[in-house]
Amino acid sequence: MFTSLQNPLSFIGRALIALLFIPAGFAKIGGFAGTAGYIGSMGVPLPELAAAIAIVVELGLGILLLVGFQTRWAALGIAIFTFVITFIFHQYWGVPAEMVMSQKLNFFKNMAAVGGLLTVAAWGAGAWSVDAKLNK
Repeated sequence: MFTSLQNPLSFIGRALIALLFIPAGFAKIGGFAGTAGYIGSMGVPLPELAAAIAIVVELGLGILLLVGFQTRWAALGIAIFTFVITFIFHQYWGVPAEMVMSQKLNFFKNMAAVGGLLTVAAWGAGAWSVDAKLNK
């Protein structure tokens, strides 16, 4: 049963993961100064550069993931980015008690996204992708 669903499920999975990143990248463009300010407030050096990198990863690699072009590299890049930023922005172990639940939820949501991205990096985009069309 799942074999016949492999391609649509692979596409839907990529699209849902991309949905986490592409809108966030667009939002960072529209609110660049605020994004850079927030990044700086978390102690990240060169916050404007970090914000620009976040836009490239979330929007650029997110779109590549969605369409399935250079999918394994895009997924790996987003996974590494997400893994690193999660430990900077969702330190649930060091926040006031009233913030622990939301930060812990975001921490583990991000780790789950990293897991999904690593699976895409390992197995590729599937037949419903630009990668598959180019490899024919």
